[in-house]
Amino acid sequence: MYEELEHIREACLTCHKCPLGNTRTHVVFSDGVPNAKMMLIGEAPGFHEDQQGKPFVGRAGQLLDKIFTAVGLSREKDIYICNTLKCRPPDNRDPLPAEKEACRPYLNAQLDILRPRIILLCGRVALTSFLPQAQSISRVRGQWFDGPYGAKMMPIFHPSYLLRNQSREKGSPKWLMWQDIQEVKKAYDQLEG
Repeated sequence: MYEELEHIREACLTCHKCPLGNTRTHVVFSDGVPNAKMMLIGEAPGFHEDQQGKPFVGRAGQLLDKIFTAVGLSREKDIYICNTLKCRPPDNRDPLPAEKEACRPYLNAQLDILRPRIILLCGRVALTSFLPQAQSISRVRGQWFDGPYGAKMMPIFHPSYLLRNQSREKGSPKWLMWQDIQEVKKAYDQLEG
């Protein structure tokens, strides 16, 4: 499994299927532990991710780590983290359809190699990459959907959205995320092996 993932990562390092290959500092392939239990798929690398070559390392990533820690999960032991795009779009704009299409074979290969049993779709871009008919992450977050290879998929709020919405009152995005991550942990604990 590790060799296969490394082969895909090496292909990404020299990829120029779209113009983002010319503007990136680093390819942002993945972080966390490759396993068949849980994968988080984010949107695209931001500034800090592009600088370090790892997903979710800025303020949003720090919040994501705190959310996982609160339920006893960690990227070092429990979660494989990647993005729909492996290169940063300029000014953190949304990925263009052609960019998503160019990067999709790498994401598909990651899914094919790991065959995770739980997939977290983190943010709107990840959501619409798998559930294009979904209108709004606010309407579908916290629900389970059928994913590739029999996985359970749950859309969750992107932590950068949570950083912009500080309230913790019942019904707020942070409160809803807390409900969702507890549901994810329950499903994770029910997995065998």
